[in-house]
Amino acid sequence: MNGVLIIDKPAGLTSHDVVNRVRRSLGQKAVGHLGTLDPMATGVLPLVTGNLTRLAQFYTASEKTYEGMIRFGFATDTYDAEGTPTSPAQPIKVSLEVAEGLAEGFRGMILQMPPPFSAKKIQGVPAYKLARKKQEVVLKPVQVEIKEFEILAAEGDRVSFRARVASGTYMRSVAHDMGQKLGCGAHLESLRRTQVAEFGIASAHTIEEVDLAGRQGIVEELFLHPRQLLPDFPCVTATDETAARIRSGRTVNLPELSRKRYVKVFYGQAELIAIATRVAGSLFHPKIVLAAEHAPQPAAAGARD
Repeated sequence: MNGVLIIDKPAGLTSHDVVNRVRRSLGQKAVGHLGTLDPMATGVLPLVTGNLTRLAQFYTASEKTYEGMIRFGFATDTYDAEGTPTSPAQPIKVSLEVAEGLAEGFRGMILQMPPPFSAKKIQGVPAYKLARKKQEVVLKPVQVEIKEFEILAAEGDRVSFRARVASGTYMRSVAHDMGQKLGCGAHLESLRRTQVAEFGIASAHTIEEVDLAGRQGIVEELFLHPRQLLPDFPCVTATDETAARIRSGRTVNLPELSRKRYVKVFYGQAELIAIATRVAGSLFHPKIVLAAEHAPQPAAAGARD
């Protein structure tokens, strides 16, 4: 069963918990995710199944969009609401004007210190494992990009926001650093991811919906149509002969729809059989083959749109 399934992850589960649950629903082991969500966070968690797990390499730098709430008054050791407060809570009221002023300093390319409770590795060990053991966590700031950071509302000690960020950006660190700048501490109280690459919350399904579809044997009806994947890559529909060459990993000539480096190669309307890389001109070589070779039916050589 090969496909892409968008889950609306509930709070309280790790991304790996969700993967295991869907593995049981689908009855197959080949299930992975395209970008971890913290247990506290909810929202878009794209899953890839079967041979399409090989598409993960194209999503390592995906842009993400979030909505959430920052609470001012005290910081926590995890930079979110699940952590232990690192100082007594201070009564504070943050105005919309103050919140917008703080947000301005976090737009664009910035240096950000990852949270101590994160997957960043220190000499091969994830930082969160050291932090849980109360061992020293020494991380280095990294450059990240916050493409949009909009303050939606401010009420009392809470500020709601929407942000669009490049891969590797921690909204927990943004909340923590905003509290440091204001001098009162802050942490991320809630976070919901609404978009990862081309995958939006409107296409997401709950785990319960996937479980039910699994029992009914209709899980594939929840999969995204493969032509929606990797929208920056042009689609080419291969003939039988071209498809056979691609399935066996051989170089082929494909229509030059654009000068893009990669193209998605389909057999029919819905079977994604490969991602091919341009060698030169109209000559392409399969970078990854997603469908096994089978006996082709007679057809004219070449490919069509």
